[in-house]
Amino acid sequence: MRIAEELRYLVLAANSEGKRQLAQQLRPLGLTPSQAEVLRVLADHAPLTLNGLGSLLVCESGSSPSRLVDRVVAQGLVNRRPGATDGREVELTLTPEGERLAIEVAVIEDAMYAAIDAIGDEDARPTRDFLRTFVDGSPSGQALARRIALTDRVGRDRDEVAQPSGVEPAAPIGNDPAGSRADVMAGLHGDAAVGG
Repeated sequence: MRIAEELRYLVLAANSEGKRQLAQQLRPLGLTPSQAEVLRVLADHAPLTLNGLGSLLVCESGSSPSRLVDRVVAQGLVNRRPGATDGREVELTLTPEGERLAIEVAVIEDAMYAAIDAIGDEDARPTRDFLRTFVDGSPSGQALARRIALTDRVGRDRDEVAQPSGVEPAAPIGNDPAGSRADVMAGLHGDAAVGG
């Protein structure tokens, strides 16, 4: 078997196994992996417009998440209301039950991440770098890149707030293609052309 072919099947196998394990852990909560991703994204970045949410979802990348959102709204996990600045837009937030489940999902995800962390950074980094290159420019890769940029920007903003006076914060590594946190959040919340 060619290395490229084996690698393709390893990626598919890892994806299938990760989804299977996650689905098994989420089943007692009554959630699918896609629904869990919606809750986690909203827990981290709400309020979001429908398009803003869609731009951050890897599970539904390249399409509108309206049916997925309809399901979590029907379950009583997400509030959907007209946007604050534009009534034609939909603004999404978590209900108290959605917030509770998002916390439980985070615990499940953290356990999965701990298992991956056990491999060690030295072995995981080349794989991560290869996979980033592999999905670069695809709808899923773009959604993930936006989430990474937004999460990194939020983390840097928190670090700057917590930075003791008189100490310069560390410079960000690499380019931040998403722009400032305010620019990113404005786009996701419908205050700018991006993701509105």
